[in-house]
Amino acid sequence: MTTPVLTFFNNKGGVGKTSLIYHLAWTFADLRKRVVLADLDPQANLTAACLNETQVEQLWDKKDSGSTMYQCVKPLTDVGDIVEPVLQSVSTDLYLLPGDVALSSYEEALSNEWPHSMGDSNLYRPMRMLSSFWQVMQMAAKKVEADVILVDIGPNLGAINRSVLIATDYVAIPLGADLFSLQGLKNLGPTLKSWKNLWKKRLDNWESSVEAHDFPHFQLPEGAMQPIGYLCQQHSVRLNRPVIAYDKWIKRIPSVYRQAVLEESANPEIKPEDDTYCLATIKHFRSLIPMAQEHRKPIFKLTPADGAIGSHANAVQDARRDFQRLAKKVANQIGMNL
Repeated sequence: MTTPVLTFFNNKGGVGKTSLIYHLAWTFADLRKRVVLADLDPQANLTAACLNETQVEQLWDKKDSGSTMYQCVKPLTDVGDIVEPVLQSVSTDLYLLPGDVALSSYEEALSNEWPHSMGDSNLYRPMRMLSSFWQVMQMAAKKVEADVILVDIGPNLGAINRSVLIATDYVAIPLGADLFSLQGLKNLGPTLKSWKNLWKKRLDNWESSVEAHDFPHFQLPEGAMQPIGYLCQQHSVRLNRPVIAYDKWIKRIPSVYRQAVLEESANPEIKPEDDTYCLATIKHFRSLIPMAQEHRKPIFKLTPADGAIGSHANAVQDARRDFQRLAKKVANQIGMNL
């Protein structure tokens, strides 16, 4: 029995992805679901949100075995094997598998092993390496009996993200109201389909190999990459970007999602707020965000002592309701009871 992996991904950055994952994870934990956060973005923004700078510096300087995702998989680049992860407890029922800026150096190794995994022999090591993120995440989930693994990755279509998506059961796509997010969405759909098909070929190649019989207990991810929907980032009114400009792009999202990701017919009449594939519209909480970052807690955990008074206090309650609504919708999509 494996733990479901949900990855939030768009190859366009700046759409509030890390903040979204962070708040959703806290919400699941508050609803008594045990969560492992896996930071697989070499920028490690999710790790910085969960731990203070001293803690992060110690993790990266000491380079203890299993202390970060990179330290778990690094031995594979030499003659070693995957190391069991050491999780950081963020809160009750919430654990972090820390990220590492050094993870970017793993990109070349993954890229080199991709063609090797379609060979006629010596397949175990490339398959072990390509599935290493999944192996580590499942080890982490087993340690704490997690209900779900939430994954943060960078905005690109490189070898690291390919291996993360191979490890992914479900994909949620955060979007901004701009041309670049839509273009990223157009690129993402065909890429997910291609990676899924290419991984299926590698699984079939492995199953027909002699080594599959030599390693009967070696599990591999299915690479389902099932899209569960998209999330829209609410516009923030600026003088040089009138609301009409945002509405122009927002209105196109449902059709582009259907065409690029689901390979369905476009439906220009559907608005995001009426679209069953729209998981949520994420509000701009403006000054609450730096306040929450300063106190290293989610927005809906802010108190009057933190400065959340007056209209801020109302926004805190709104955030709690919004993320609980999102959590229940996501849980329903991935078959997790709340």
